Amino acid sequence: MKEPRLSKAETRILEQYWKLGTASVREILESLPEDERVAYTTVQTLVYRLEEKSALKRVKKIGNAQLFEPALNRSQYRSRLVRDLLDLFGGSPRLLVSNLLENGALTLRDLKTLQSAVRNDKNRRSSGGKHA
Repeated sequence: MKEPRLSKAETRILEQYWKLGTASVREILESLPEDERVAYTTVQTLVYRLEEKSALKRVKKIGNAQLFEPALNRSQYRSRLVRDLLDLFGGSPRLLVSNLLENGALTLRDLKTLQSAVRNDKNRRSSGGKHA
């Protein structure tokens, strides 16, 4: 079964959970920057959607407040996004990078920096992880 996609709003709420760990809807609402504040019920709806999508899990109830924590870590989420993005380009990293270059999201300078980082990583691995 394909994992459900998250909306931008859901992702924003999940990011707050990654920062705070276990939190209530109210705590998440209060942790949002002033210019991103929405109604309590909006945050509550997003939290319940994230729970349905298995991105959050309910861990405890204190009084009337339900506490949730991330069921999906940031690394898992990013890996999922990268897979989805590559799927849009037929699984070709080259087509993806080419598109990023064409639309200016990636520069040749960025590519050279990445190439250097890859080279350094390969050198580290081939020398057994020892620093020169």
